[in-house]
Amino acid sequence: MFKEMKISRLILDPVTNTPILILKDLEDETALPIWIGLLEASAIALELEKAQPQRPMTHDLLKNILNSLKAQVVKVEVTDLRDSTFYALIYLTLDGKTFKIDARPSDAIAIALRTAARIYVDEKVIKKLSKVNLENIKDIDHADKSSEWQDLLEEMSPEDFGKYKM
Repeated sequence: MFKEMKISRLILDPVTNTPILILKDLEDETALPIWIGLLEASAIALELEKAQPQRPMTHDLLKNILNSLKAQVVKVEVTDLRDSTFYALIYLTLDGKTFKIDARPSDAIAIALRTAARIYVDEKVIKKLSKVNLENIKDIDHADKSSEWQDLLEEMSPEDFGKYKM
């Protein structure tokens, strides 16, 4: 079963300086941290901030191609977590046919943001990670209170997050 989620925050791991994309469910009860690459984090941040680069970036280019072909991104799903690696699918329709495209979650989410597609996470992925109680982090703004984020992350056990490959 899949749970619809949205982007909550994009933060840096204070120990490794690796970007972490935090997804949360629509009820603000469950959070899912996904470690991502710097380029994907930049692509997501640009879209979250509605910044317009002078020339299309890779995810913008893909969106433009899909639009030109009259293909529609229906949804993205984070489908699995195996051997410390997250897996995702992009669902798109073209000429009445639905296609499932294998993707990294960070790329799938960057495309979902640009196409207003919904983001879903398989509950088995959520169960594989310890749930993060968002009441502890809901009001922390990572840009203004990075020390609070660092304190929160330091209080969590390794089992809460772990190390995940991009």
